[in-house]
Amino acid sequence: MSTMMSRQSIAPSSTFVPGEIFGMLGNLARRDADECDFGIIQLDDAGNVVMVNKYQSELGGVPVPAFEGKHWFTKIAPCTNNNIIYGTFKKGVAAKNLNVVLPYTFTFKMKPTNVKLHLYRDSQSGRNFAFCVRA
Repeated sequence: MSTMMSRQSIAPSSTFVPGEIFGMLGNLARRDADECDFGIIQLDDAGNVVMVNKYQSELGGVPVPAFEGKHWFTKIAPCTNNNIIYGTFKKGVAAKNLNVVLPYTFTFKMKPTNVKLHLYRDSQSGRNFAFCVRA
């Protein structure tokens, strides 16, 4: 694990994501994700979108069907295709340990939008998530 990731790793209780969500990640259903007032993007290890909730779809201006199955870092949000976001994701997936919260500004297909991102890997299920909320 890199030094940068170690410094930024946080406990789930330090995030905007409610604790009960962490217990549901192994079998998070779309209806539960859609009820959340923050974005949820489930990603496979390569960075392809497995599932996205309504909040994130609306924030990004990308309909759910156009979102899912696409590579998030290059096709949906290419502004995240950098060492800060995609690099951190790849390192976390490789280490099977990802729990980083950071501020970011989305700029693709929208006016600059400040957000807080929480990149997270559920160790129980091996599923990866990017949680997002307007900052």
